[in-house]
Amino acid sequence: MEKNIKRRGDKASARKVVRIRPGTKSVVLGVTGSIAAYKSAELASLLVKQGHEVFVVMTQDATEFISPLTLQTLSKNPVTTSFFDEKENWRPGHIELADRANLVLIAPATANIIAELAHGLAGHPLAAIALATHAPILIAPAMNGKMWQHP
Repeated sequence: MEKNIKRRGDKASARKVVRIRPGTKSVVLGVTGSIAAYKSAELASLLVKQGHEVFVVMTQDATEFISPLTLQTLSKNPVTTSFFDEKENWRPGHIELADRANLVLIAPATANIIAELAHGLAGHPLAAIALATHAPILIAPAMNGKMWQHP
C-alpha cells in the first residue's frame, strides 16, 4: 500500500489513495449502508482499471444507497448480498471469497460493521468473510463525527 492517507479535509484524490501494491490481485470490496456507499462505484472502477479482480459484497442496508447492478457492472463480477446468493455451489460463497482475497477493503465502513467485526459477529456475508479471511483487512470508517468520537 502506498503511504497516501486521506484525512477529512484533505484534497487528495481517490486515484492517489486507492493504489494497491502490484502483487495484490483479488480484492473483496465490502460496501455497507452509509451515505458514502456511492463512492464504492469509483473505488471498484479504479481497482479494475489497475488490473485487480474485484468482488463486491454488500450489506442489505448498502443496497438502499447504491444498486448491486451498478457495482456488478463496474467490477465485472457478481455481487454478493446474502448467504444464499450462490445456491449451485457446494462450497459456501463467503468462505470461497475469504480464501480468494488478497485484500478485504471495507469502504464505507459504518459504526455497525466495525462493532460487528470487533465482537466477532457474522450475521451477513461481509462480516463472515472478514472473520474467515487471512488477507489484510482495510477499513475506511464512514459515520457522523459524533459517532466516530464516541468511546
